[in-house]
Amino acid sequence: MTESALPAADLVRLIAFYLPQFHPTPENDAWWGPGFTEWTNVAAARPRFPGHNQPRLPKDLGFYDLRLPEVREQQADLARRHGISAFCYYHYWFAGRRVLDRPVREILASGRPDFPFLLCWANESWTRAWDEGAHDVLIEQTYSEADDAAHIEHLLDVFEDPRYLRLEGKPVFLVYRASAMPAPVATTTRWRQAAQRRGFPDLWLCRVDRTEREMERTPAELGFDAAVDFQPGVRLGQRPVPASLVGSGLRRLSRRRWAPPVTVYDYAERARRVSERPVPPYVRYPCVFPDWDNTARRRSGAMAFRGASPSAYGDWLEATIRRSLAEQDRPPLVFVNAWNEWAEGCYLEPDARWGDGYLDATRAAVQRATAMGT
Repeated sequence: MTESALPAADLVRLIAFYLPQFHPTPENDAWWGPGFTEWTNVAAARPRFPGHNQPRLPKDLGFYDLRLPEVREQQADLARRHGISAFCYYHYWFAGRRVLDRPVREILASGRPDFPFLLCWANESWTRAWDEGAHDVLIEQTYSEADDAAHIEHLLDVFEDPRYLRLEGKPVFLVYRASAMPAPVATTTRWRQAAQRRGFPDLWLCRVDRTEREMERTPAELGFDAAVDFQPGVRLGQRPVPASLVGSGLRRLSRRRWAPPVTVYDYAERARRVSERPVPPYVRYPCVFPDWDNTARRRSGAMAFRGASPSAYGDWLEATIRRSLAEQDRPPLVFVNAWNEWAEGCYLEPDARWGDGYLDATRAAVQRATAMGT
């Protein structure tokens, strides 16, 4: 393949969630210690049970720093060559205070990399949940009519960038916890009116489906156009499995020798359960994850998956793209969680165990799923 995007990009837009956390910030220096980044947790991870794949170590890109434009160019080049259509950057806005925004600010200012992107507002309060302090609030997420206006004016400047992902001219914007907004219909109405005054035909607003409770209401009831599935999210009745393939006896032994415990699920079963869900009465873009293991972030309450591999992920991604192409009459959006959630064991970037395996599986899945249309 050449450096350009795969031809299949015209048939499906594969979007990877992207964590802009891998650079020091004043806030993290104050809360977690000088120089803290996500790599601090990643490198310090240790196995919690026999055969546990920890620590997760990066390969080609190393322990990168997102303040370097060369790193951002390398990431975009890898993504483009392996079938990723756009990055969905997490966006942190707290009543006008922006956090972890340096990578996106520099991408906007420089025009590089020349790679499509969109934003997902991670509208959650920041706490010490990573350090067993979920009730210790570091930055509180608040809402107001004045903040709605200020926020959309900032966002519209971003939406005007020619690389920003649009559907029929409408900038695509995700809200991670739409149900947490006190007046979502009023807020989204203000946002849409501001966008139209700026010259956009409208916005294409997506809520993120994370829990069964959130899915009890349609996106339209909250003022949104569509939803984005988030995996691994709802457990769908799935039961944990022994952490080790040897069986539950070893699991009990590991709890005595390897602490603290981790809840483990089967990857193939999760893929099957997600794929077998009925189609909802609204537009919901699917999401696939390559693996998940957030033990690097959590001392307790961690979750991991057994049986994840590039092959298993590639099969699930291919089936998801095929189903999306069959169900929609326009190029569908398919999300991958994530490009670089290293402390959650959820990434496509090359690592010491699989090398380029997940990237190669992504490219192959897109090619196979769209072969009849290319």
